[in-house]
Amino acid sequence: MADVMVMKEIETTASFLGIDFVQLDLNSLHLPPGQDFGIPSDDEEGDKNLNEDLELYSNGFGNIIIVDNLPEVDAKTKKEKLEYVIHRIYSQIGVIKENGLCMPVDPQTQSTLGYCFIEFNTPEEAELAKERTNGYKLDKRHIFAVNMFDDFDTFMEVPDQWAPPEFKPYTPGENLQQWLTDEKARDQFVIRAGSDTEFWTESFVQWSPLGTYLATLHRQGAAVWGGASTFNRLKRYAHPQVKLIDFSPGEKYLVTYSSHESSNPCGANMVVINIFDVRTGKVMRGFKGSADDFGIGATGGVKGVSWPVFRWAGDKEDKYFARIGKNIISVYETETFSLIDKKSLKVENVVDFSWSPTDPIFALFVPELGDHPARVSLMQIPSKDELRQKNLFSVSECKMYWQSNGDYLAVKVDRYTKTKKSTCQGFELFRIRERDIPIEVFELENKNDKIIAFAWEPKGHRFAIIHGDNPRPDISLYSMRSVNNTDKVKKLTTLKGKRANTLFWSPAGRFIILAGLKGYNGQLEFYDVDELETMATAEHFMATDIEWDPTGRYVGTAVTSVHEMENGFNIWSFNGKLLYRISKDHLFQLLWRPRPPSVLSPEKEEEIAKNLKKYSMKYKVEDQDVSMLLSEQDRDKRRMLKDEWDKWVNEWKHLHEVEKLERLELRDGEASDEEEYETKEVEVEEILDVSEEVLSVEE
Repeated sequence: MADVMVMKEIETTASFLGIDFVQLDLNSLHLPPGQDFGIPSDDEEGDKNLNEDLELYSNGFGNIIIVDNLPEVDAKTKKEKLEYVIHRIYSQIGVIKENGLCMPVDPQTQSTLGYCFIEFNTPEEAELAKERTNGYKLDKRHIFAVNMFDDFDTFMEVPDQWAPPEFKPYTPGENLQQWLTDEKARDQFVIRAGSDTEFWTESFVQWSPLGTYLATLHRQGAAVWGGASTFNRLKRYAHPQVKLIDFSPGEKYLVTYSSHESSNPCGANMVVINIFDVRTGKVMRGFKGSADDFGIGATGGVKGVSWPVFRWAGDKEDKYFARIGKNIISVYETETFSLIDKKSLKVENVVDFSWSPTDPIFALFVPELGDHPARVSLMQIPSKDELRQKNLFSVSECKMYWQSNGDYLAVKVDRYTKTKKSTCQGFELFRIRERDIPIEVFELENKNDKIIAFAWEPKGHRFAIIHGDNPRPDISLYSMRSVNNTDKVKKLTTLKGKRANTLFWSPAGRFIILAGLKGYNGQLEFYDVDELETMATAEHFMATDIEWDPTGRYVGTAVTSVHEMENGFNIWSFNGKLLYRISKDHLFQLLWRPRPPSVLSPEKEEEIAKNLKKYSMKYKVEDQDVSMLLSEQDRDKRRMLKDEWDKWVNEWKHLHEVEKLERLELRDGEASDEEEYETKEVEVEEILDVSEEVLSVEE
């Protein structure tokens, strides 16, 4: 920082003396013998200067900001006071280095020049200082304009005159969804295993929501891969030390997150969040602040920060995203990446919110505060109109579950009993598509049962609940559709005493896996909800992960590196038939590639389902042809192996005959190994152990 200030002072002095510093050849200057004017020689500094220069060039000036539009004050009387004010403002944001505040002075007027340089300990603190104080109003006439020191090189390279951009002819790119045209409609999955994964990613991989891209994380930032036939790197997104990423539902935007330790031991970690345009790689909006600023919310995350910090509206247009703050929900629109109506939605004491998967509607939860009851509200965006509200009393906890089509919302409510010593659980069920959004209060038959798990049927109207306190809880299935079309939940069945603690619905609905993970060591039950019957029971010992393929035809179960042994994965059919068992040491991830939504209408899909036998005949014939081909290939392989064996045996028989005379000569004419031998069996008796025992005889 001091070197930068010296150069600025030299340039200012040169300008005052009328010297064109830019055209000055410094190599032509010679100092008088024996005088160095305080400038150390290269020989004296040696490697020290070289190392400092290398460090300077590698680190840059990312920790320095320039604050403009400061008051121009007298250097002798008011400069010290102004420096104190500026130092006090910026020391609250980050740690300023010793002598890290420099305010240049005009040598003629002896007044400050209206700007200053501030050097922080870390680039993250400098970025945060720029973010928070750019536009800061010191008084009516002085509004701060804050820039990074490194940005000035970019500003200086802007040409004085505009030139039209170079025309580039259009070249069509690859079809990134070529894999969907596979004739056999085969699904794809990615695994991350072993010690070589750092060549692809340094932490984890992640599919985009529609399966177009595969994202990887690196020290310099994130990257996405894709292609028609092979995976090529399509774009990089610069974000040093990135830790987490999140795609928008329509894959238009990528959110990246990093956290950096504060140089102040008592300060919170600094958080940097960037939102990139996936196709261009351009940063559309950046957010910076302390971990405390992003730590509000009900979901868990990293070191107190809830993730994802920004949650996207469920429609595939990627129009809106939002984050929760203290007593506010900030909703942004992606046309300008600014707040809707330029202000956040004020909601006193709000702790959680959740978007509908299909519509610009979100549900928010506000706990009880004083005499005010807790409540769940449905908000319409962008109008911010409240569509429905339900007040709740004696609430200890609340969790929201949206059905995949946005038709229903289940709010699980934990309520205190009258004694306040225990809680009971129930649901508030919202029918979103019906007039006035009716709400039904739903409770289990045994109100004291603990609810272990809840899951909606995708694209359907049913839901499943695991409930009970014993080692073998019950599983109940319900439907939102009643016989007389009344707004009452209908119970389908209850399965007693199941070794399960997790529910996994097929993406296509109808089938569900009742899984016992962790303490149940990988118990699996494949259940048909239409027929209300078990199709198969199985076990994948120590299984940690279960994931359906996007079509609902296959299921992958995996034992990841959470356990040191049994790492690998199994592939099952939807009805519980084991198809493949693959061992894979140090398995970290198994992820099916998502598919985009079907272009068929619900009516067309229903028609195909009804006439499935007619359509399936074609594929049965193809399957038979493939089976016969595989059988023929197996027979050819066995025939080839037998021919090779016969050839090998015949070669050794021939060699045996050729060497017969040679063996006789070696035995001096004695009979060779063809002589018959007499076999005798000899029995040998051997005492293994002797023990004595005194028995008492009763008279």
